[in-house]
Amino acid sequence: MIELPPLVDQHCHGVVRGDLGIASFETYLTESDAPAAPGTTFFDTQTGFAVRRWCPPLLGLEPHCPPAHYLARRRELGAYETARLLLRGTGIGTYLVDTGLPGDLMTPEELAAAGGGADAHEIVRLERLAERVADTSAGGEAYASAVAEAVHEAATTALGFKSVAAYRHGLALAPEPPDTADVVRAAAAWLDARHEHGGRLTDPVLIRHLLWTAVATGLPLQLHTGLGDPDLRLDHADPALLTDFVRATAGLGTDLVLLHCYPYHRQAAYLANVFPHVHADVGLALTHVGTRAGAVLAEFLELAPFGKLLFSTDAYGLPELYVVGAEAFRTAVRDVLGGWVADGACSAADARRVAALVAADNARRVYRLA
Repeated sequence: MIELPPLVDQHCHGVVRGDLGIASFETYLTESDAPAAPGTTFFDTQTGFAVRRWCPPLLGLEPHCPPAHYLARRRELGAYETARLLLRGTGIGTYLVDTGLPGDLMTPEELAAAGGGADAHEIVRLERLAERVADTSAGGEAYASAVAEAVHEAATTALGFKSVAAYRHGLALAPEPPDTADVVRAAAAWLDARHEHGGRLTDPVLIRHLLWTAVATGLPLQLHTGLGDPDLRLDHADPALLTDFVRATAGLGTDLVLLHCYPYHRQAAYLANVFPHVHADVGLALTHVGTRAGAVLAEFLELAPFGKLLFSTDAYGLPELYVVGAEAFRTAVRDVLGGWVADGACSAADARRVAALVAADNARRVYRLA
């Protein structure tokens, strides 16, 4: 048996504060933004089965109980008590929380308290920060300087930054920092359109400006790659598209963390293999592949150096997703590394060391946690 230390969840989101009905609960079991097809349910997915496997015992029910029974127990306990019981059953000791998603979600501090006094720290989402700056900027030049100031101010308290450029434009970005004049022109055009019609940040020049401003802080930069909701073009989220940006940022002192990666996890593992400042993350992937988590983790570990792979859940909305992410990871680690030991590929001591690296130690090094 390979025992793991308290996990460092290096990429996650807040939990919904209020009670959820069956329809609203199900929406968090999928990356889809549409209801399940008529006559079907999102409980009949790898994620749905995993919730029913691991979560009911933490709420005093039998594993695999019917969804209606589980949700009735949830309502009986109430949203906060449910979150408390589930989060304290995850074995997560530290949360690095992306605070850029909307909704009535627990703050990092509330998440840590519900989790039994765990540690929690903020990861700042760059595009949301830029949009807040845009709401108060009078022109392109003011925007450019205000964004730089906001990023560097955030760096005084946050442990890192995250970009969703994969959603907003795609990862095929010119690798070099944009000229200031180009940033001012692009910002002026975006601000004019935003003030009149609204709109998210999608301009590639402004996205590159954000990325390079974050790189200049020296804090780790998380980059969404791979699967996501339908707002994403999956072929635009292949981490291999970042190769030129990765080369351009080498040697500058900023670590890049490729999030999720699936189904491009082998490409992400390759980048982590050949570039010292690149790391890969298993979050979201293991949650959604369920019983295949061991196979996917093994594919990550084909090329990724053991000191370059990080655990996360990418849990959002439901405390159940923290449980599923943590248990899928534990099961996958024991299957894969236990198999290595059984086959004579490594010693039991080596397997325990690798497990601890991925579970917590790599994240502690990258994010400079005590």
